[in-house]
Amino acid sequence: MRTSLFIAAILMAAPAIMAQKQGNNPAYEINLNDTEVVGTRTPLPADKAVRIVQVINRQDIEASSANSVNDLLKLAAGVDVRQRGGFGIQTDIGVNGGTEDQLTVLLNGINISSPHTGHFTIDLPVSVDDIERIEVVEGGASRIYGSQAFAGAINIVTRTESQSNLGVHLQGGSHGTWGGNAHVALKNNHFNNRISGAYTQSDGADSNDDFKKANAYWNGRYTSRLFDATLQAGMSTMDYGANTFYGTGSNSQYEENRRTLLAAQAEYKGHVRIPLQVYWNRALDHYVWWRANPAAYQNFHQTNVYGANANAHTTWALGKTAIGVEFRRENILSTRLGKEIPETEWHKYKVPGHDEHYKYKDGRSNIGLYLEHDILLDRLTLSFGMLANHNTSVEGGIHLYPGMDVSWRIAEGVKLYASFNQSLRTPTYTDLYYNGPGLQGNTQLKPEKSTDWHIGTSYTNAFLRLQAKGFYRHGTDMIDWVRYTNATVYTTANSNIDNIGAEALADFDFNHLWSTSSTLQHLTLSYCYNYQYRVDEEQATNYASHQTFLRHKFVASLRHRIYRQLSAQWDFTLKNREGEFDNVKTNQRQSFGTFGTLDLKLQWQTPHYTLYAQANNLTNHPYYDFANIQQPGVWFMAGVKYRFNF
Repeated sequence: MRTSLFIAAILMAAPAIMAQKQGNNPAYEINLNDTEVVGTRTPLPADKAVRIVQVINRQDIEASSANSVNDLLKLAAGVDVRQRGGFGIQTDIGVNGGTEDQLTVLLNGINISSPHTGHFTIDLPVSVDDIERIEVVEGGASRIYGSQAFAGAINIVTRTESQSNLGVHLQGGSHGTWGGNAHVALKNNHFNNRISGAYTQSDGADSNDDFKKANAYWNGRYTSRLFDATLQAGMSTMDYGANTFYGTGSNSQYEENRRTLLAAQAEYKGHVRIPLQVYWNRALDHYVWWRANPAAYQNFHQTNVYGANANAHTTWALGKTAIGVEFRRENILSTRLGKEIPETEWHKYKVPGHDEHYKYKDGRSNIGLYLEHDILLDRLTLSFGMLANHNTSVEGGIHLYPGMDVSWRIAEGVKLYASFNQSLRTPTYTDLYYNGPGLQGNTQLKPEKSTDWHIGTSYTNAFLRLQAKGFYRHGTDMIDWVRYTNATVYTTANSNIDNIGAEALADFDFNHLWSTSSTLQHLTLSYCYNYQYRVDEEQATNYASHQTFLRHKFVASLRHRIYRQLSAQWDFTLKNREGEFDNVKTNQRQSFGTFGTLDLKLQWQTPHYTLYAQANNLTNHPYYDFANIQQPGVWFMAGVKYRFNF
């Protein structure tokens, strides 16, 4: 009761206090009027945005105990993060009840999603230290980000340094974990270059849970009055014991992933702004069922994705208009997935680094045409548009996916939102072709289709940010792994699944109420409820999303000062996941149930160096994101960061 009265008093006092005290805080850059946000084909000022976009900014990143991008995304209540191992080793990301295959992930606006499987979509050539912010768009977004933005999109924006500098980060901790990363940034009037590299290895918290991971990344930017250009190049490697990642028949699974990215972007900044993109990324995957005897059962996969995106938008008397075109080609070579290659041609498709040849292949092209118009009035913003999409693997020629978003500023800092969007997703190559122990793909799968409705409201001032929204998704031909009555294998099939939920957030920046040296600095409370309803009740499922969906998620983050430059951040997450599984360790049927985790980071920060110690899952609580893959208990880490400006 006292806590409620205290919060109420702060809320009532905030306007009067803010009338006497004004300031700037990087945590609220996304709410400044001159800041452009994602959510439309044409960039809009934050105060005129038509969708609620969740932003994890640099201040949040530095304060958190996150060891990977996946850990950072745990801070967003509407994002479901399901890890198979620590430090971002094989993680599935879903938004508002969607699966890992229903999400588009972008790196500085470049689509890096995998057509092979969503398990690899979040494999990135950047580390946490490279990231400036993460933007999460929830709900169908095909008319903005392309056909695969089925349940949402995540854009990871890397850092652009304000001056030349050199940085080093070293860390070590539990389970033989150690690593580090370094970067150098060079900046002058027109050019800004940042090069970074990282390496981490660990013995792992369980048997056959070890890993080694590394990445290297370069981002070069040129800016002038009328022209901007950006080049990106990155690579990542991960070698890890996969325990029982894909089945309980072997606890000696092993996997190696390699990824390469090249991308170029340019924008002409005249009256008609013309941004252009070209990109290519390659992924190599080597999977082994028995680590000690790879030849007994192993798979090799190679995907090559390349594309180009051209957009043009301008502002005129009736608002902002954008038109764009996108081409994307997705190819796969595999020893398991695709259409058979004639044996006489196997010699043309050697597996890099191995005495093996790919025996299957497939490819598809996607062409999307975009049209959007935004009407910006004093209190009302209306954005409506359409994607006309053709995929060579989908029958019926061109398909249309319209959408409309509206926001109404009913008072100072108060907005109402509503949206309607339709989206699609083509099956992954794993959905179509996988054939392994107990699993069988389905080449007759139809693309998924959805219709999304969102309604929400927000209130923002310099101290407080409140958000609430409800969402409903009607899914047609949703792709799932199912086992029919009396069947012995699971196969992919189309089903109709609806999704309904609600989300709320309260964010308090106490530095804007008191002084920047106050003890209490920042508090965020967020909650998401989700429910999925399946029409095809006669089908029993394996690890399908509709039966293991995240029903409740609550996140609380508290940042406070302890003494001088010493501060702490506490991150508590409470989850309730639907579904059950047969626990092979206890020989009992077990539900995922409700569980909570507590993370803590202590750090001493100065302008040039930072010392920190942190603990993930501080209560050492055992829990499962996937059947029979128990997540690590308490994991301690400590490290030092040093930055030298020149």
